[in-house]
Amino acid sequence: MLPLDKDLQKPKSSLEEFRDIAIRVMDYLPNVISNSQEKGDYLIQSSLIAGSIKYLRPINRRIFIGDKAIFLEQYNKLLTVFDKIKKKESISEEDKIIIDRVVYTLQQSIGIGLDLLVNQNSARKHVGNRFEELIKTIFNSIGIANKRMILQIPYETEEGSKIYKCENDLIISPFDKVASHNNSIDEKEIVVSVKTTSKDRMGKMFIDKILLERFVEHPQKVIGIFLNDVQRKEDSNISFTLVSGLFMVYTKFLTELEGIYYLDPPPNALKEPYSRYMKRFSDLLADDLSVLLTS
Repeated sequence: MLPLDKDLQKPKSSLEEFRDIAIRVMDYLPNVISNSQEKGDYLIQSSLIAGSIKYLRPINRRIFIGDKAIFLEQYNKLLTVFDKIKKKESISEEDKIIIDRVVYTLQQSIGIGLDLLVNQNSARKHVGNRFEELIKTIFNSIGIANKRMILQIPYETEEGSKIYKCENDLIISPFDKVASHNNSIDEKEIVVSVKTTSKDRMGKMFIDKILLERFVEHPQKVIGIFLNDVQRKEDSNISFTLVSGLFMVYTKFLTELEGIYYLDPPPNALKEPYSRYMKRFSDLLADDLSVLLTS
């Protein structure tokens, strides 16, 4: 078995791999956590090792499942929920809670482990990579064809033709196989931006949608999937990073996205008028996905 720090940095391609690394982190945490403080719904933890303090990312204690036995029970229920989605059966509110809690716990367990065991710059990159892999794995689990794709957009310069590479985290499809390719995006498919936070990234989604629509010459569906928009502030506080006013300005004056989905929504996201555009991740899987892929 790989050392925990190496395992956290290793790409994951199945829900079982995410489950196993989450359990390893849960087993490791009690041995290293030195201090824990509550700030609203969030837990701010730190570890003092060899005279050096490491702070963990804020964890929403209402969503995160810290008990291993409960986590495993809920994880098995998640597999049943995914099977129901795949079979197009109705999804209950309890099912939605299971989706959000288990997926949040899978991702944040990795984040916590990386905070403790890997240097900050490297940890940030791996947290983002694991989140993309987790979302891809979830789409695979519910039978949604998907593919990471780089759209190649040609343009002219004084030196001749060049290519702008527009990276798309995922393309999801109503077909058995993704029809889009690096020169075009199928009109029925959806571009998905998968980021751990909207901070410094929200504007790019709007610009990319405008750019894509002009290049492919048809309306293009674009959604965003975010983990959260919260960060630690100083040693024992938190701040929310969603610039909600700017989001509404972009929506009114640039273009309208087909949806923003959070595993841990910031407070404003579930209030009017933002709640018209921002929902929980479980709402995407249970309600919106089938509509988006058939409209």
